[in-house]
Amino acid sequence: MSFETQLKDFLTGFEKLIILGVGNELKSDDGIGPFIISRLKKENLENDNLLLIDAQTVPENFTGKIRKENPTHIIIVDACLMNSNPGDMQIVDKDDFASIGISTHSMSLSFFVKYLEQGTGFKIIFVGIEPKTMDWGNAPTPNVQKAADEFIKTLKGIVL
Repeated sequence: MSFETQLKDFLTGFEKLIILGVGNELKSDDGIGPFIISRLKKENLENDNLLLIDAQTVPENFTGKIRKENPTHIIIVDACLMNSNPGDMQIVDKDDFASIGISTHSMSLSFFVKYLEQGTGFKIIFVGIEPKTMDWGNAPTPNVQKAADEFIKTLKGIVL
């Protein structure tokens, strides 16, 4: 199943969506989550049904805000070591978090998702983008930026 089809299926019937960008912008491709949030904000896409959160490396700091907003759906976007090609993008099941390298905070993201799910009906997916490098640098590499652009285009096609 294609990425676009998976995302469409996930977002079927959404009423309120939060997109949470996670990562360190100072470490090249690790900053892809915040990079995507920044791009989406520049396009003024936020509204009553779509909230964009740049969580940097501390998504747990936003649990109160997320619960207060009470979304139906949450998409977490981050760099993810999946043993594929740089820029490859896929939806990673939350149950697979332990077996993959999710940026530099895999344990906290795992606990973060479990905490958000407690007592809520939130539907949560994780979009992982394979990094080329997570060395110091102020921008994602070209293939990873291309994946970000593809994610944004796909998302806009579904929610707008």
